[in-house]
Amino acid sequence: MGSLRILVADDHDLMRRGIKTIIESRKGWEICGEAHTGSQAVAKAQELKPDVAILDISMPELNGIEAAKRIRKASEKTEILMLSMHYSDQIVRDVMNAGIRGYVVKSDSGRDLSTALENLATHKTFYSERVSEAIAVPARADSPVRNKTASRITSRENEIIQLLAEGKSNKEVAVLLNISVKTVETHRANIMRKLELHTVSELVRYAIRNRIIEA
Repeated sequence: MGSLRILVADDHDLMRRGIKTIIESRKGWEICGEAHTGSQAVAKAQELKPDVAILDISMPELNGIEAAKRIRKASEKTEILMLSMHYSDQIVRDVMNAGIRGYVVKSDSGRDLSTALENLATHKTFYSERVSEAIAVPARADSPVRNKTASRITSRENEIIQLLAEGKSNKEVAVLLNISVKTVETHRANIMRKLELHTVSELVRYAIRNRIIEA
């Protein structure tokens, strides 16, 4: 294969080092940048325009799926490889709906990671075996992320849910998203109404249940 410039975004140093070892063993492949949060990944992708961005699905500030959506707008030619500890049918379908061509579970072999990168380098799809099995399973009608209420949550609201669930205040959310505190308060009220929640602890449980944050 020819050269391949890769951005790696994961908030765990050990995971990033393992990925780097696999990538640097391939001639012509290079790590052009690293990120610890979803927001950093978007900024790095916009700056570096990598061929492939490897994103952990659960990152602080902005989860992998929302980060992928922004990266695809900022750098249209960048392919996305999603990494996750989980491979439920709900998560896989969210990945597919975001236009992400690659998905590997972290417990899969390094060979799967290399094969995924090879495929994405030529704009081909790669989902590891267990992910493909999840795709084949029809989504349950009573799945928590498939109910009608959750489907009305916007991308911006998902960002705010994640930040609030991570313990950020309204002011901190406003600074991170570059919006006013009043706008955050409005989004927060709409989120609680749509999800029929009444406390932050309920919001945290919702975020964990729907894999927006890790427990």
